[in-house]
Amino acid sequence: MTDQMPALLAAERRAHVLAALERDGAVRVATLMDELGVAPVTLRRDLAQMEREGLLVRVHGGAVPPPAGSASAGPAPSATPTTATGSLAMLVPSLNYYWPGVVRGAEIEAQRHGLGLLLRGASYELQDERPVLERLVHRDDVRGLIVAPNTDTLHAQDVVQWLADSGVPSVLVERDAVLLPDRAPVESVTTDHALGAVLAARHLAALGHRRVGLIISRESPTSRKIVAGWHAACRELELTQSDHFESVLPPRTSADFSAAVDAALDTALSQGVTALVVHSDPEAMAFVDLALNRGISVPEDLSIVAYDDEVAELFTPALTAVSPPRASVGAAAVDLLARRLEDPSRPVHRVVLSPTLNVRGSTASPRRP
Repeated sequence: MTDQMPALLAAERRAHVLAALERDGAVRVATLMDELGVAPVTLRRDLAQMEREGLLVRVHGGAVPPPAGSASAGPAPSATPTTATGSLAMLVPSLNYYWPGVVRGAEIEAQRHGLGLLLRGASYELQDERPVLERLVHRDDVRGLIVAPNTDTLHAQDVVQWLADSGVPSVLVERDAVLLPDRAPVESVTTDHALGAVLAARHLAALGHRRVGLIISRESPTSRKIVAGWHAACRELELTQSDHFESVLPPRTSADFSAAVDAALDTALSQGVTALVVHSDPEAMAFVDLALNRGISVPEDLSIVAYDDEVAELFTPALTAVSPPRASVGAAAVDLLARRLEDPSRPVHRVVLSPTLNVRGSTASPRRP
């Protein structure tokens, strides 16, 4: 008797598909079903989402890489690709969630500029990225750095200062930072996550929701921007203090996570809340599961908007979600570095990209009393 393969997360399935495309130049649905141990509908959803993100092109029975220069090949190319040589090093805090899309966008743009991409994964728990970065800049072929440092540690500012003093051009992704002592901004590419929260709140208001809640992740650097946008949206929509609430969840790996989700849902129900915005997708799924277990219908009794749109569409019901432009963030970071290599004297650029809202089956107008 053979052992059954444990279920893989969507991000792991995506990584497997991308690796197979890189290795074989094409993938077949039948082969992937055997390798991943998933149902055809799950795999087709994965491939459809990856095609929308420009990571592949579906064909009969499988998928192939996007053709170079096509509209489906991910982020738009720069107007004048360079002919640089060497590699860019990229250090991100996770290779499983959110960041694979950013990395893929960076890979495509790096290829357009004739540059390699050297990828390293750190961890949100890593307190000081400098040892990893030092090993990277000591490589002869590394000409620039793309970094998403941990901004919530005692060494955060030291890492930013080290990057500036390293002599190697660098760009921060999904992070804002300044250099001391004059607080000069550093080059960066970020998503306007505050706008994402506003888009979610406006969508719920347009459906008629007046009592709403925001659920955020304690350890995510994105949460602060989402909260800022949420407060701005509440002012714009003239929601009073009694019309909305906020709750902070511990990490999903915490023993207190399930109890925290339960308590937040209790608060929402006790306050007559009819809609929630939840960061991120897995947390939103936890709220849907708990609501359904309690006999609360989604979206009829409770609408839910997820934030990140990494796996939101694959859930049942498919989740309405704010979608950061992950691939475009990676592409823009590479483009900034390529232009810096061409012209070291150019002004510091800070690129801010707008997210979008994908409306699906988890939001609807509230029931009338």
